[in-house]
Amino acid sequence: MLERFVPSLHLHTIYDINFHQLRERGIRGIITNLDNTLIEQDSPHATERLMKWIQTLRHEDLKVVIVSNNRKIRVSEFARPLGIPFVYEARKPWGHPFERALRLLHTSTRDTVVVGDQLLTDIYGGNKFGMYTIWVDPLKGKEGWPTKINRFFEKIIYGWLKKKGYLPWDEHL
Repeated sequence: MLERFVPSLHLHTIYDINFHQLRERGIRGIITNLDNTLIEQDSPHATERLMKWIQTLRHEDLKVVIVSNNRKIRVSEFARPLGIPFVYEARKPWGHPFERALRLLHTSTRDTVVVGDQLLTDIYGGNKFGMYTIWVDPLKGKEGWPTKINRFFEKIIYGWLKKKGYLPWDEHL
């Protein structure tokens, strides 16, 4: 059961993702979380750096979709100006938002990666479907109460994973 919380890869930020290596793995699509993965939860718009990151992934012929547990207005106001499809009020880690994202990307679980900052939602959900998962450190900023609750349980799970030797990298939380 603990294996479902183990990401395929841990990176500090989305900017550490090597798109060329993803393409070599056969990855064609990226399912990404929004808040505290792409931008801080209280930031309404993409930064210049994030817009360049999106341009680069498109240049690498990778498709992206945002899957967020946040409300429609938050997700749509961020994603629409960037031309990124999205799934809102996703209720991750449960199945339907990941299936919807795969349909939007026209990809399969074998050629799609899930990127997110939460073990309980993004990583567990992606692993449950057999996708490659990348866990990034959460961006600093405001977090809502559901995320604060998740972070509490993440610390416990992270401790178990570390103790069992599942995590080969340095301390995260």
